[in-house]
Amino acid sequence: MRGRKPTPTALKVIHGNPGKRPLNRREPRPGVAVPTCPAHLNPSAKAEWKRVARQMVLLGMITELDRAVLASYCQAYGRWVEAERKLKETPMVIRLASGVIQQSPWLAIANKQVELMQRFAAELGLSPVSRTRVAVRPIGPKPWEDTRGEYTGLLAGVPPDVEAYLSGRYKP
Repeated sequence: MRGRKPTPTALKVIHGNPGKRPLNRREPRPGVAVPTCPAHLNPSAKAEWKRVARQMVLLGMITELDRAVLASYCQAYGRWVEAERKLKETPMVIRLASGVIQQSPWLAIANKQVELMQRFAAELGLSPVSRTRVAVRPIGPKPWEDTRGEYTGLLAGVPPDVEAYLSGRYKP
């Protein structure tokens, strides 16, 4: 694919569709679900899967379709952890039999895995910068859909706390 990455329709709507191009009304919207953790992941990767998947579900940021990208991120994380452990056991610079000094191969592996993790984290919305580009749907009842009574908030003279709801701080 050439050119810039397309902007998701939800973000175009939030920004007011600055390009005024037609919106994709048929963009797929898969439901929030935790994909199954692949069996081939190493133990560190599986632990990272559980940690990240739990948070992504709470934020409504993950679907079954995200399994491969999340698995790739977690496997890169697991390999990075393993390379860092090996780096603690071995020197950063090694001398070959020919007398040539070379950096440890574990350092190259660790650096490559960090690079891969950053790419996958950006795709999943796991980095601080990429999170600013993600909009999540709040979970729970909306303040104006209070189940205590149809007019509870209106009769008491209390306007619905929409800002608290949208920021996730609303507690019914």
